[in-house]
Amino acid sequence: MKKLLVLILICVAQNISSQTEDVKITPENINNYKGVVINEENQVYNTAGLEVKPEFPGGKEAFDRYLKDNYKNPENPEIKGRVYMTFIIEKDGSLSDIKVLRYIGHGTGAEAIRVLKMSPKWIPGKQNNNVVRTLFSIPVSVNNFVK
Repeated sequence: MKKLLVLILICVAQNISSQTEDVKITPENINNYKGVVINEENQVYNTAGLEVKPEFPGGKEAFDRYLKDNYKNPENPEIKGRVYMTFIIEKDGSLSDIKVLRYIGHGTGAEAIRVLKMSPKWIPGKQNNNVVRTLFSIPVSVNNFVK
């Protein structure tokens, strides 16, 4: 019984001490505010919540054709699969922070990075009628892999 009482007391004390006061920022008190202010100018948005999604010039079909024309498949035709990539489409349409999430080895990830680095500029996404940085994810098929 004592353990239960101590446990309840700890929970109550933690609940009381963890409550915070809502702070309303006004022009008069903005210099006194010590919270974290998010710089929305450099914020990276997910494509799921955007009003206008970013797009490769010419659309998805043009991007698929670009990958097919520029991606050099491994010499061994038995190596098949997908390389999963993420990158950020900047406000000017250039690609940055290109990363391989999953690859099948044999240089497939490095080749996908090479192709994305030489990609033409994309049409960036928009949120609230402003051009924004966007995180984009794609699978790249190796040796015409279809699942």
